[in-house]
Amino acid sequence: MAELQALILTFLKAIGKYRWYAVGITWAISVIGWTVVYRLPDSYQASARVYVDTQSILKPLLSTMTTVPNVEQQVQFMRRTLISRPNVERVMRMVDLDIKNKTVQDHEQMVDELTSAIKITGTERDDIYTISYSNSNPKLGKEIVQSLLTIFVEGSFGGKKQESDKAVQFIDEQIKTYEEKLAAGENALKEFKIQHMNVLPRQGSDYSSIITDLSDKLSQAKLELAEAEQARNALKRQIAGEDPAPVAAATTSDTDSINPELDGRIQALEKNLDQLRMQYTEEHPDIVSSKRLLAQLQARKKEEAKKRGGRPNDPGANFSPMMQQMNVALSVEEARVASLKARVNEYASRLGSARTQSVAAPEVEAQLAQLNRDYAVNKENYTKLVERREAARLSGDLTSATDMMSFRVIDPPTAPTVPTGPQRPRLMSLVFAGALVAGLGVALLMSQVRPTFVTQNALRAATGLPILGSISMNWTDEQKIRRRRRLYAFSAAVALLFTAYGGVMAALLLKS
Repeated sequence: MAELQALILTFLKAIGKYRWYAVGITWAISVIGWTVVYRLPDSYQASARVYVDTQSILKPLLSTMTTVPNVEQQVQFMRRTLISRPNVERVMRMVDLDIKNKTVQDHEQMVDELTSAIKITGTERDDIYTISYSNSNPKLGKEIVQSLLTIFVEGSFGGKKQESDKAVQFIDEQIKTYEEKLAAGENALKEFKIQHMNVLPRQGSDYSSIITDLSDKLSQAKLELAEAEQARNALKRQIAGEDPAPVAAATTSDTDSINPELDGRIQALEKNLDQLRMQYTEEHPDIVSSKRLLAQLQARKKEEAKKRGGRPNDPGANFSPMMQQMNVALSVEEARVASLKARVNEYASRLGSARTQSVAAPEVEAQLAQLNRDYAVNKENYTKLVERREAARLSGDLTSATDMMSFRVIDPPTAPTVPTGPQRPRLMSLVFAGALVAGLGVALLMSQVRPTFVTQNALRAATGLPILGSISMNWTDEQKIRRRRRLYAFSAAVALLFTAYGGVMAALLLKS
């Protein structure tokens, strides 16, 4: 602590030796600095406050129909990009500042000055934003703030609208592309179906079901053909006399009839058997039992015929009405057998053709499925693009709607009458403090440039020699008077310096 005090005392003595230099430099710097500060031009700050209302009833109503623009994001984007070079240059054109620039350097300097002088403040919570600008010309400041406010409002409304228009334009181009793809896909499907018309299966069916259906129909036709052939053969046997026919009983007299009741039962049983054959196969229990019963009746009839001497020889039996009916029935059965044969042949041909086409059908169906899939994908994308285009148009219209976002100017820009700067009292104080520091610093520097020993310890430390003693200065009366005068003059100079500072500050306060 003692060393520190000694060091401080040494510095003070050194500065005291060059105190007049310190006072002079302080005076010079103070006067020059105060003059510069006083001559600084007045600065007028023009400002405007605007409230952005982003709450709209249209948001919940249209949120399910289209993309609702984020108006808060729009406002924040415009706030951050308002002081951009394009906007600043636009402001210069709006207030005719660009015509004052004669060179590119002047233009760049003015852009930089405007960018640094424009201030935008505000909070997202309150949605209140303040645009301010300081300039020596209050009218120019008002015009610049008004231009910035106009750009802020127009940019918030117009930015998203331009994006929506570009989106709609892009979607329209994509829709035209997909329309061409759909037209090409439809033509390809048409040409493919025409080329493979015979191979492609019918709607709602495939070749496996077609082959199964044709096989069932062919089996049914063969069964009906077999039944018709059985009926035809039965008629032939009756006409040839191999089987007893009920016509003999009808054509003979009561005395020549063997057993009319037995003939009636045989005829009825044969009709029933024919009907059963139309419905079932030969192995059906009803047909087997009917055939067995028919065989028993026919055997019984033959036995009775043998007992009576055989069948009567009637040469006119072929011309009997019953024989004629049997011949007609035989013709009908022959025609039916022929038609059934034609049906069997047709079904067999169709079945063979279907089996042949089924070999090539998988490849054709795969190609058709690929064409249908590509067409379905293009059509789905086309439908989505049409929906998105309408949504984009609605979103663009919604973005440009003033109801989505409204601006309320709380404080319009005005030309200020009272300057807001510069802060002369503060600057004057800073100049005075700097002058004092500069004066003391110069005195201390001079004491280091032209050093002297102010104490015995400093001399002993510098030379390393022992100090035997010291001689005090003996001032004469005339020297004491001169020292006292210099001291009074120094005190007066310092007092006058502080008095001048106080006067300057008082004058500034009275002016403001």
